[in-house]
Amino acid sequence: MRLEEYWGVGPKTRETLVSELGRERAIQAIESGDVRELATAGLARGRATRILRRATGGDGIDMLATSDARAAYKDLLDLAVEHAVTQRAADRIRVLTPLTSREEMESRLDDVLAARDAWATLEKADREAVLAAYERYDERDESERAAVETALALLEAGVDSGPFETVAELERDTLTTAADALSAFADDGGQGRLVRGADDELDRLRDALGTVEDMDANALELIEELRDDGVRDVSQFREAFEDHLLSETAVTVDQVREAMPTDATDATDFVGSTLRTLRGDLTAAIDEREEQVAGELQAELEDARDAIDQAVAAVDDIALHLSLARFALAYDCTRPTFVEGESAAVSVVNARNLTLASPATDSNVDQRDGGRGEGGDQVQPITYALGEHGLTEADAISGRSGIGTGVGTGTSIATETGVGTDTDGDDGSSANALPGRERVSVLTGANSGGKTTLLETCCQVVLLASMGLPVPAERAEVTPVDSLVFHRRHASFNAGVLESTLRSVVPPLSSDGRTLMLVDEFEAITEPGSAADLLHGLVTLTVERDALGVFVTHLADDLEPLPPEARVDGIFAEGLSPELELLVDYQPRFDTVGRSTPEFIVSRLVANADDRAERAGFETLGEAVGNDVVQRTLADARWSE
Repeated sequence: MRLEEYWGVGPKTRETLVSELGRERAIQAIESGDVRELATAGLARGRATRILRRATGGDGIDMLATSDARAAYKDLLDLAVEHAVTQRAADRIRVLTPLTSREEMESRLDDVLAARDAWATLEKADREAVLAAYERYDERDESERAAVETALALLEAGVDSGPFETVAELERDTLTTAADALSAFADDGGQGRLVRGADDELDRLRDALGTVEDMDANALELIEELRDDGVRDVSQFREAFEDHLLSETAVTVDQVREAMPTDATDATDFVGSTLRTLRGDLTAAIDEREEQVAGELQAELEDARDAIDQAVAAVDDIALHLSLARFALAYDCTRPTFVEGESAAVSVVNARNLTLASPATDSNVDQRDGGRGEGGDQVQPITYALGEHGLTEADAISGRSGIGTGVGTGTSIATETGVGTDTDGDDGSSANALPGRERVSVLTGANSGGKTTLLETCCQVVLLASMGLPVPAERAEVTPVDSLVFHRRHASFNAGVLESTLRSVVPPLSSDGRTLMLVDEFEAITEPGSAADLLHGLVTLTVERDALGVFVTHLADDLEPLPPEARVDGIFAEGLSPELELLVDYQPRFDTVGRSTPEFIVSRLVANADDRAERAGFETLGEAVGNDVVQRTLADARWSE
């Protein structure tokens, strides 16, 4: 295969890779997904990653139909990379892409969940030993020697279940022999010169050569030193020089006497000639000994080659699966159920947004209560569904549990300032607790009510499942899709923005294959009247194409009548806390139109206004809203002056 046939490799990139790596090595780096190798060759890591995603992921990357979908995908990979145990594992995570077959998804899930379960059962000391082994592996640039020594460390730690089984099957004695042999060479893979400690005789010869070279460099000083010791004639000088060589070097008396010339003209000639001969003899002896020892060690490596290759592959694969397992444990991720055939569904029970939830550490902290956000606030999980889902009444009750007193219960919340709202009635407890099986929903509700977060959560669940990874929910059903259209809110009335948005969200619906539409406040990119018409058309097109979709909007009333295959869901704000923070039940209420809550926002602005003029302006807005809740807040604010 030619390098130019890989996506993103043009003439200039090909020239760089061939120049630095050679054609075969460059192709091997691309096929194996080796970001580090391509980066070392001179490619920017981002470009190398993009090339490898296409090369190793194939058509799966085409699932990401919009720039926002691609951004969400990259954000997920960044979160997973934080739990990588090696740089190589981090690079391999970065090139993971959505998979194109359920078999591939299930296979990767099997590996990751097996690693998760094995890691979860390890004692703290064993976990630390494994992580320390991989840290050393990383520090040694993931060489063959480092891989073999890491495999030995894993054997020593006694980990032998799940992904560690491949290492547990290796012969310890063979790996020990291989590690000793590999450590004897300066370069990886049994190449290069032998290092000190590889062979005692070789070390002795090298030490002797070093001493002789030092003497040769300081021959005149040596002669003066011998003369200062009282040497007078040639015989005494010869004997003193011989004794000095034997005491200062590891050469034998026979080597010294054979090196001494018989025709030297003076002391300088005698010493210099002897040392030059010794240098030559020792160099030849070193080369001969090194060749002999290296041959023996390379023979040992050849005998252990299968075990070495298995160790390299096993250690590398374990690093990847262990990294993903730690990510899954940190966010308490579970196995999704795939729904295929004529049925299509996306459903989650107690799903958590990974961007908001704080990860647990390796100490097995349970995240099922939703976890904590960066500010320490509890993250409320949500239950939601589209299509032919399998949610039950029990799931609906779980989803309505909410967080804190009065949230999600359909009761009235009264704060210390008297601000609250009665949620009983048509938009509260009487709303359907179990979502219908419509494939399309229009999500409405409170400002800052978590509608966008719900879209992001659904997007995260579908992306992770499509990559064959566990998802952050108690349970989830996912139909793999060919196109994921995720569109965040972009506030601009620019005609170019509207055109580019339509060009990105409509073609996936018009093409063959299954599509998931997650569209946030489409009305933000054009005037409300036109936005309602266009959004109604998008909802209708989504229904007609048998796609799945959630459309967030504040224009629900303007979309009527919706197709019967679509429903309207709502998220409700339920009041203000004593600290005047907005209390929101983030769990949507199904078949119920949510309501924006400007009265709560204005109430908070009035109560928090320090400047008298500003407060007067906010009071005017509050009176314009005309809600009793605002009036009570205004009364409290005036009373406190």
